[in-house]
Amino acid sequence: MEKLAIVILNWNGAKMLKQYLPTVLRYSCDEATVYVADNASTDDSLELLHTEFPEVKLIVLDRNWGFADGYNQALRQIDAEYYLLLN
Repeated sequence: MEKLAIVILNWNGAKMLKQYLPTVLRYSCDEATVYVADNASTDDSLELLHTEFPEVKLIVLDRNWGFADGYNQALRQIDAEYYLLLN
């Protein structure tokens, strides 16, 4: 079990991921595991995560579950003592 999981729900947010994810990773690398739960994006979010952020743990949801259900679907797949939901 991990101590802390930072979970980011994404839907078509490749531009924002590219801009902000490097800072999240830089300041959390020793403290937490970073997850991105992709809510069935149709942009290049998945490709971006695979190529530029391989250290991020990716959860690919089968459809757009919306905000609350998207996080619920993701959290069911993560075993951590604490969760930080980052929006």
